Amino acid sequence: MNVLDAIEARRSYRGKFKAVSVPREDLIKIMKAGLAAPSGCNKQTVSLLAIDDSSVLKELFRVIEPPVGETAQAAICVLSQNIIAYRDKCFAVQDYSAAIENMLLAIVELGYQSCWYEGHITDDDKICDKMAKILGVPDHYNLVCFLPIGVAEEKPITPQKKAFEDRAWFNKFGGEA
Repeated sequence: MNVLDAIEARRSYRGKFKAVSVPREDLIKIMKAGLAAPSGCNKQTVSLLAIDDSSVLKELFRVIEPPVGETAQAAICVLSQNIIAYRDKCFAVQDYSAAIENMLLAIVELGYQSCWYEGHITDDDKICDKMAKILGVPDHYNLVCFLPIGVAEEKPITPQKKAFEDRAWFNKFGGEA
């Protein structure tokens, strides 16, 4: 699969996963793809924590309400640090967004599925803090995303997208597509 095929094939998968383990070698490939993403002023604000121990996964799933990804055989938690990069600006959101998309593409390339859970865990109930405590994440890191990873039981649903011409143009807004 080339990168353009992976982009077209990637979907947010919220279904059940098969009881098939995700080899650590694949988790390493996925994390390396994430860490290869660009980083504002090369501050490298992103760190990753893979979970492949079923007892640790069960602990995490107990604090995620409502439940998501509870049949996944592995997961990656995305950690971020607020580091000033340029003119008192921090590019952590851009950094971890690029890392997550790289990992989602690698996940598809390797034959797995996932979904980017961010708001679900970082909302007012701060599930992310409960997850961070379970994982021993130091206070100067923010747990910002949870990616359950596994072999999908069902085919991912393809969402309806607006037409290219309604969202992309050349030379001026609303011009020739």
